[in-house]
Amino acid sequence: MTLYEFNALALNERMEVVNQQGAFIENHITKLERCNLYAVYRFFAEVVYNSDTNSITEIRSFNTGYLLDKYSVNFD
Repeated sequence: MTLYEFNALALNERMEVVNQQGAFIENHITKLERCNLYAVYRFFAEVVYNSDTNSITEIRSFNTGYLLDKYSVNFD
């Protein structure tokens, strides 16, 4: 599956792919949201949860870029 095919899926279908094929890498927690980063095929998927309701609000997918920066502080 490519990044573009993944992005064409509905939210619940993307979550199913992450659950079945994703490898958990790291998480990032703020007051407003909790993000879990997964490697899926040849791209990354960031599952974003609302901290108040503990519900998934979105799944961001990307190959590289600034979205990875918040996770780099955890790697030395």
